[in-house]
Amino acid sequence: MASSMQALNVRPFRFNSTSVVPQRQPRPVIIRCSAASSTAKSYNITLLPGDGIGPEVISVAKNVLNLAGSIEGIEFKFNEKLMGGAALDATGVPLPEETLTAAKQSDAVLLGAIGGYKWDKNEKHLKPETGLLQLREGLKVFANLRPASVLPQLVDASTLKKEVAEGVDLMVVRELTGGIYFGKPRGFGTDENGNEIGFNTEVYAAYEIDRIARIAFETARKRSGKLCSVDKANVLEASMLWRKRVIAIAAEYPDVELSHMYVDNAAMQLVRNPKQFDTIVTNNIFGDILSDEASMITGSIGMLPSASLSSSGPGLFEPIHGSAPDIAGQDKANPLATILSAAMLLKYGLGEVAAAERIELAVLDALNRGFRTGDIYSDGNKLVGCKEMGEEVLKSVDTKKVVSV
Repeated sequence: MASSMQALNVRPFRFNSTSVVPQRQPRPVIIRCSAASSTAKSYNITLLPGDGIGPEVISVAKNVLNLAGSIEGIEFKFNEKLMGGAALDATGVPLPEETLTAAKQSDAVLLGAIGGYKWDKNEKHLKPETGLLQLREGLKVFANLRPASVLPQLVDASTLKKEVAEGVDLMVVRELTGGIYFGKPRGFGTDENGNEIGFNTEVYAAYEIDRIARIAFETARKRSGKLCSVDKANVLEASMLWRKRVIAIAAEYPDVELSHMYVDNAAMQLVRNPKQFDTIVTNNIFGDILSDEASMITGSIGMLPSASLSSSGPGLFEPIHGSAPDIAGQDKANPLATILSAAMLLKYGLGEVAAAERIELAVLDALNRGFRTGDIYSDGNKLVGCKEMGEEVLKSVDTKKVVSV
């Protein structure tokens, strides 16, 4: 049977553990600079800086992509477009048609962040977040991969006890284009007593569950062979179908150990004993919540990237943090999640594994050398801003010295 990851428009590549940094190796890894090939590969990348800290972190990630690409013989052609609140202010809509067209025609899309207090009171169709949902729907990116790994350098930044957080390395596979965020009917109305109501529909078709389940089984197979499906099958009919279909697809993967957990218990277990999880698969709304919860185990939401993939066409890559309007323009943002999203873009979107691992190792090296933004700072390290952290990662991308892993 063909790999589901190949079906997600991923060129052949070595699929390592889904941790965002390489696993321990038997000997030091030496990063060597190599001259760019005279016949460099070329990719078109759509950049969507968005709002708040988005432009700051995208600027840093773009520089890192350019340097890693030049070393590995890759040329990037960037096309920057408006989205979110910035697009609302300039065009009156959160996702201009020009932006969606450019995204569809590119090889991959890198997004910064969208939203902010300025647009919170807008009507729903004029909210920045609506543009993000439209972009996901337009690109048909149904599989969202969100790794949550506690790096040894940052274990003390976690709010959990060290013995609980140390060694956590899990992947949330979230269905992204179905469920309550897209289900119909939805809207506002009145009930039989004249009370104002708002309503949404949680609905899944069997094919939507089957395709995300296969991606999750493939992901688990390449990790430790354990998959936990999270639902609310004791209450919700959509979850009952979810569990039924996941069990059916499990027959195709006898080498993967499948378990099930209700979402309320999963939320508790993530903070009680997160190391029990390896790969989690769940629906859109549960995945939204649980992946954010998992991110805080790592110490900061500013460290975590994500990849959203389709069966064909470009993937969407973005940090899972928000636009952080309180610190926008102050050079305080942590750019590492966006840099690691760029690495996922290379690995999952373009199949450029060497360039991706160069970036992953560079992030690890910058942390090893003690550089920290405010969200991950601890005594004994050097506090830096967004730009300086980017500069330190660039130094590591281009280094010839041995990086300790």
